[in-house]
Amino acid sequence: MILSEDRQTHWAHLITDGVYDDDLVDFSDDDQALRAAKRAVVEFVKEDQDLDSKARAKVASLKRGVVEGSPEWDILYRKYYEEERGRRGQG
Repeated sequence: MILSEDRQTHWAHLITDGVYDDDLVDFSDDDQALRAAKRAVVEFVKEDQDLDSKARAKVASLKRGVVEGSPEWDILYRKYYEEERGRRGQG
């Protein structure tokens, strides 16, 4: 998933606003909370991009030449993506 810096900042605002509005937490420092949310979003995006790259490389390495966008490619991509997530303890 590729997200612009503006979109990542928007997500961070949505997260902090949602947590605050649902009375799950009161922030002692709103700017610090926003920075922490932004770091979490950035880390999530990096991790997702790494998982995506590994899954794509694994599908591309198959000898039978699965065409990207085909139903078979989609199934294999999801399988390898989830396997990689499982290896990292995210599954």
